Amino acid sequence: MLFRESAASLANRTHLEKQLADLLTENFTHKHRHRPHPSEVRSWERSIPALTHALVEAGLGEVEVMLEYALPLTSKRADVILAGVHPSTGEPSYVVVELKQWSEAYPEEDDPLRCRIDAYPDPVLNPIEQVRGYCDYLVSFNGALERIPDSVSGVAYLHNATNLKVAGLRAVTEDVRGQMFTGDQRGAFLGYLRSRLAAKPGAEAADALLQGKVRPSRQLMAVAAEEVRNREQFVLLDEQRLAYETVMSAVRRARRSNRKQVVVVAGGPGSGKSVIALSLLGDLYRRGVPALHATGSQSFTKTMRKIAGARKPEVQRLFRYFNSFMEAEPNDLDVLVCDEAHRLRKTSANRYTRAALRTGRPQVAELMDAARVPVFLLDQHQVVRPGEMGTVEQIQDAAAELGLDCAVVELDSQFRCGGSDAYLRWVVDLLGIEGNSPSAWEPDGKVVLSTADSPQEMEDFLAARRSQGYGARMSAGYCWKWTTKIGPSTHTLPADVVIGDWAKPWNLFGDRALLGAPPAPLWATDPAGFGQVGCVYTAQGFEYDWSGVIMGPDLVWRTDRWVVDRTASKDPSFTKATPDEDVDRLIRNTYKVLLTRGMIGTIVYSTDPETREKLRSLIS
Repeated sequence: MLFRESAASLANRTHLEKQLADLLTENFTHKHRHRPHPSEVRSWERSIPALTHALVEAGLGEVEVMLEYALPLTSKRADVILAGVHPSTGEPSYVVVELKQWSEAYPEEDDPLRCRIDAYPDPVLNPIEQVRGYCDYLVSFNGALERIPDSVSGVAYLHNATNLKVAGLRAVTEDVRGQMFTGDQRGAFLGYLRSRLAAKPGAEAADALLQGKVRPSRQLMAVAAEEVRNREQFVLLDEQRLAYETVMSAVRRARRSNRKQVVVVAGGPGSGKSVIALSLLGDLYRRGVPALHATGSQSFTKTMRKIAGARKPEVQRLFRYFNSFMEAEPNDLDVLVCDEAHRLRKTSANRYTRAALRTGRPQVAELMDAARVPVFLLDQHQVVRPGEMGTVEQIQDAAAELGLDCAVVELDSQFRCGGSDAYLRWVVDLLGIEGNSPSAWEPDGKVVLSTADSPQEMEDFLAARRSQGYGARMSAGYCWKWTTKIGPSTHTLPADVVIGDWAKPWNLFGDRALLGAPPAPLWATDPAGFGQVGCVYTAQGFEYDWSGVIMGPDLVWRTDRWVVDRTASKDPSFTKATPDEDVDRLIRNTYKVLLTRGMIGTIVYSTDPETREKLRSLIS
């Protein structure tokens, strides 16, 4: 939240719009470590006064106004949340407000969930649906609302528009969590506010909301079974919902007019790509639309099969690999959801592929051929193996070669690492992935970051978090050999990762549990995985509450820069033919993946003394 004050006090400030915008800009910059976009500043200058003056005119000057309220465990922000007392029940009452400066808007191709604004090149989510998503998400994740879920309502206020100019948006069903008022409905808007808020102080209700305990995130693996088999349990916000609706719109067109379209959804760690994938798959599956989910990750696919298809073998068959479509009939599927598409390879052929199928056809072209609507979800900064491809540009080029339309949706929010954009930027700067230098970490209250002086200290710290009921894992750079064959007479797992007198096994090789340890694909999701050290290939695509990361000798700090030592890497995918610049990029990407798995916090240890000292200087 950037600012909180009563409506009356805020209305006095909004007489000096520039002063209020400057205050919010200063708070935003301090909180997010970058300046707000000019369009956001203009919105503060123009939209906030329209709302505060309406509140005062409605006699609701004592209602508490919370500006730019950060939704829990995500970087998404609601424009305004009004806190007060319900006039009928006397209970706390909250109104989530989405403010728009639009003067007119119309549905996208008769699809009112998506709308067009002349000033924007691409369609955006209908504000009625946008604010409804915020309400649903807030009720799902703020413990203060568990007892009173009906206390939350939502409204979109388009103060510059007339009802006639946005009438097409009302094809979306309106309810208590999603309503819309325009400038020429100001009287109705004031009546709406009075129906939800009494002319009484709202500070106590605001305190309760802000102090509400954030519920643990519904982690992807824990709800996949219900998501795919029964009903949708994820709340999709803004660009996530826009991506979902873009795909569903493409599916309707493909069925109606035999029109094929490629959709690309790009976003960073924890931006909700896999949540979108499962929401799509679950909805399509329930509607009987032929659809499959595919990845290039053995761990992710096998975990999905085990959890989502625990009691229904047919659900397990929904989860495939990218190289499963070499012989697929063109457009045999309506939808193919390609998750973790940054792990696409140039071709599907490997040493086991029979000669007749070694055509050299690009894997991306096979996947596009297989479905009327191929969907690619990716983060191009998570490429960690030589030979992996899958950038937005490569997929767009492949679609153009096949003469296909390609829609791209960018996800600009994230839900991992406590929803801290500042932490993700800090990791990127720490590793120099975009050319910047490391900076000191400034705690933002969303994610915990600390260092350890030994691997035992790290293990003890994580064990203490586990004793409190949290999930935790240790992972490391690929700097120790991995024992892939364990004899039947072995009574203890091999000590692969050895640092001084501390030793732990890598996660198991293969699909078989052994000596109490889970098989490799389930290392990140089975509680017994804490006893082993995970590598990037078993951690990628997953998340856990607390993450411990061991930086090995493949990436060390020397005086004023990072030095990559490819000889310290034991990753068998690096060969003599892999160029040094590729190894450098892939090792940095590996540590970016490992450092962005923790939902609540991360603790870091380096085997190198100078690097440990550098980390200590950056992390208080």
